Amino acid sequence: MSTLSRREFAQQALGSVLTLSLLETLFRCDAFADEVKPATVKWLADVNQLGRDLKDQKLEQVAWQKKVEELYAKADIADFLRLIDFEKLTKNLELKDSGARSLEVNFPKLEGLPEKYAWGRQIFALKKGRSVVPHGHNNMATAFLILKGNFHGRHFDRIEDQDEHVLIKPTIDRKFKVGECSTVSDYKDNVHWFQALDAPAFIFNIHVSGLDPDSDKTTGRVYIDPNGEQLKDGVIRARVIESDEAHKLYG
Repeated sequence: MSTLSRREFAQQALGSVLTLSLLETLFRCDAFADEVKPATVKWLADVNQLGRDLKDQKLEQVAWQKKVEELYAKADIADFLRLIDFEKLTKNLELKDSGARSLEVNFPKLEGLPEKYAWGRQIFALKKGRSVVPHGHNNMATAFLILKGNFHGRHFDRIEDQDEHVLIKPTIDRKFKVGECSTVSDYKDNVHWFQALDAPAFIFNIHVSGLDPDSDKTTGRVYIDPNGEQLKDGVIRARVIESDEAHKLYG
């Protein structure tokens, strides 16, 4: 019987490890294909198509909000969590003491799902009492879907931008539970603020950016302090603030 050198043994051992790793990956992909319901695959593909139609300006922003809310209402949350391997994604997760932790979401390569998505996405993970702090958006439409826990959700219409303030008016103020959703666009419910009532709590978020190529506003968030001067008809004159202050006040 020949004696293996240390180098030969190491090479064979490494090859075995890589083979096992590859097999585990293949089995995991097969498991996805077997376990995830076709309806969830179609649901996700439909959500992506709505984002594509919005980005291609085949849908107005408010119409997109209505359609994506109708589609989100049909989501099978348990099956969606299997699709994204939620258990692995959140294992040993450390939550932030202020605001939300953002988790990257990757979808498996399954027949019926696109190779490239029309929107960015993430999961917000929060401790009890922590918030996705009050903010609006420029040149962007977003949708929240509650995956775990309960939230106190607030929305405001963004009526007018001023030099250092934004005029806002409350539109939604209620509890959101698993499976419920809300949306934002430049034209409706533009400002939102979600506070976790349980621990841990999770929100799936998609965002379609750069909707108006002619916009002179930088695409992204606009942080505000909604505890501002009360004007007539329920309108609030809210200060525009930086992210650090928003998290200090409301995170």
